[in-house]
Amino acid sequence: MLWGEGLHTAANSRIHFSASTSIETTIPGGELVYGFGLLDRLYLRKGTFYIVTSTPSAFPQREHIIARPLDMGPDRDLSPTDKELQFIDPSEAATILGEQALTVEGFTLIAYDTEQFMHHFYHWWGEIILGAWRVYSALTGPSLSARDTTAPSFASRILLPHVFGQEWRDIPGLNAGLMRATFPSTSIENADQWDDLAVLDNTFVFERAMIVCRVAAQTHGLSKSWHKMISSTMAVNVSNTFWEPIRRTTVQNTIGYLPRLDSRGVIVSPPTVVSEMPFVTYIARQGSSRSLTDAYHQDLVRALKELEWSGLCQVYVAQMEKMSLTQQLEIMARSTILIGVHGNGLTHQLFMPPSPRSTVVEIFAPKGYVHDYAILARNLSHKHYAVWNDTLQTFPDGEWYEGVKYPSDFHSQSLPVYAPVIADLIRQRLSEPL
Repeated sequence: MLWGEGLHTAANSRIHFSASTSIETTIPGGELVYGFGLLDRLYLRKGTFYIVTSTPSAFPQREHIIARPLDMGPDRDLSPTDKELQFIDPSEAATILGEQALTVEGFTLIAYDTEQFMHHFYHWWGEIILGAWRVYSALTGPSLSARDTTAPSFASRILLPHVFGQEWRDIPGLNAGLMRATFPSTSIENADQWDDLAVLDNTFVFERAMIVCRVAAQTHGLSKSWHKMISSTMAVNVSNTFWEPIRRTTVQNTIGYLPRLDSRGVIVSPPTVVSEMPFVTYIARQGSSRSLTDAYHQDLVRALKELEWSGLCQVYVAQMEKMSLTQQLEIMARSTILIGVHGNGLTHQLFMPPSPRSTVVEIFAPKGYVHDYAILARNLSHKHYAVWNDTLQTFPDGEWYEGVKYPSDFHSQSLPVYAPVIADLIRQRLSEPL
């Protein structure tokens, strides 16, 4: 298995007896992120988490950390109870937890949701993994570079306490396939393993753990504006290239090499894949929900091919559902511009190289807007453009589209797009001085 630059695997985690359960829980970095709560010495006994602290006021309220593990729904109260999490004083620890605990070494990511959203490429990779890594990589500070070998190790294990069997896997196989390529040493343990811990009359203490909880994340003020789980992590100060260790590793381990692009978007290495022009990828969704009419689709393909014939770029028209995982990653690792109707395929931008020219063009129904892929683009240092037929809009750093809008035709299979507008945008992005 080959490895990219900057990402480490956790080494040989063990479980052993610790000293005292009265050792207090702390927050590495000093501030807990709603829904992505990173904690050192998090205790677990019979399925209930315990934060041992003499200063509860140093921690956010419980609902910002965890929720009841039930499917989300209108007017459904998922407020956490003592079954999910309790704060206890060190003086109470021996009585409640016993005098000693089994230490689970390393970093454990605990995705504390049901499978309701988990079995979706965007929600798993674009929210859980990206959000967790943004928070965790902040421990190295905002100076982390794309090739920094001091990037922190990813989780030794991922616990899915309320997911059974194969429920976390998406139908195309992207979630699991990419996890195995990127984190081959990370175990993924579901409800069966969680129940094993609850059966024992023992206390466990996680040396370092992150509780990832969608409902808790959505209590953050930014989520009320953007309505996305990952919103709370956007307040965390990280390097602009914080995702690069994971992107590089995923690409290298999946396709066997790592394309390197210059400032023009041209592939300059390895020698076997060098290109003369930057790559533009259009993800076609014809036949699925949220797609262009056939006529608009053909107009867009024609406009893109005209750019190719002019010598500006090379164009891929990709139908991801007909491609292998390796083929999908190879296309993205070579691309500078990604175009598509709002949908799961735009999650592939996670593996597109960031550069001053890297661009995501998202086609919406007229007057429709959601923040899913704009937030991804911000995390990945890609420029994002929303397209409503013949109108483009982008936002500078620090500014965002206000709210979300779901018009009646948001999921239509007859969406319009004026191809010359997109062609002009590509021409501008690939030709403008840097």
